[in-house]
Amino acid sequence: MRPHHVWPLLKQTLTEWMDDNVPAQAAALAYYTLFSVAPMLIIAIAVAGLAFGQEAAHGEIRNQLQSLIGDAGAKVVEDLVASASKPSSGIVATLIGVLVSAFAATGVFVQLQDSLNTIWKVKKKPMNGLLAFVRQRLLSFAMVLGIGFLLLVSLVVSAALAAAGTFLKNLMPGWEAVMQLVNLAIAFSVTTVLFAMIYKVMPDTHVAWRDVWLGAAVTSFLFSLGKLGIGMYLGKSSVSSSYGAAGSFAVLLLWVYYSSQLLFLGAEFTQVYSRWHGSRRAERPAAQVT
Repeated sequence: MRPHHVWPLLKQTLTEWMDDNVPAQAAALAYYTLFSVAPMLIIAIAVAGLAFGQEAAHGEIRNQLQSLIGDAGAKVVEDLVASASKPSSGIVATLIGVLVSAFAATGVFVQLQDSLNTIWKVKKKPMNGLLAFVRQRLLSFAMVLGIGFLLLVSLVVSAALAAAGTFLKNLMPGWEAVMQLVNLAIAFSVTTVLFAMIYKVMPDTHVAWRDVWLGAAVTSFLFSLGKLGIGMYLGKSSVSSSYGAAGSFAVLLLWVYYSSQLLFLGAEFTQVYSRWHGSRRAERPAAQVT
């Protein structure tokens, strides 16, 4: 792709972003996320905790949430997780609780799949009976496990960097600055892999990896910028105080909504890029060929 192709590509991305009514799609995803975030994090913490323990995984989640939505928003999520993870009395109640948590955790990915199908202009595959329903939920559950695996990778890398920092801080002046750059690169890589998984697996259509990686990297970059912008907005706005006791909950909802918009904007970019310069170029309308 040449430099003069960038602006038409971005313009078409924004056009289709509006045509697909992405703000409404983001609102629906934010709604489902609020009901799925607690069970989803419980499962992710359980997966990552297999190697580093529950406390280490929970601490990493807390640090990430605080950097994204601040202390108040992170406290809301922690309370939701703590409430959802309270043990039930009896084997039957515990089993039911596990099944309900697994089902609830997949809800956000079912909605995400519907939205990505809209963006990719494909019809959702018909749900022919219980088997198709179970297959869809298993796919969504696999994404939840993938998040847990990425959290585990993040913990492993953080532990390795901490060990290296302890060894090198006296041998290499300015190591702290290098550590900051490495942490930024790792965070960018992890989010890029996560977005690539979503864009590749979730739509009910074949998406080539060569289209996915560029779109995922662009989304990760937008997410990094958006995280700063959303943080500044929430820090200076009166959203939290305007809603009183529900202020922290409103902050969390706003953050999820804006983040969903960035996720879908990246999906639109991936879809347009695949038709204009990627594997689906043959599908591009003749009127759009430059």
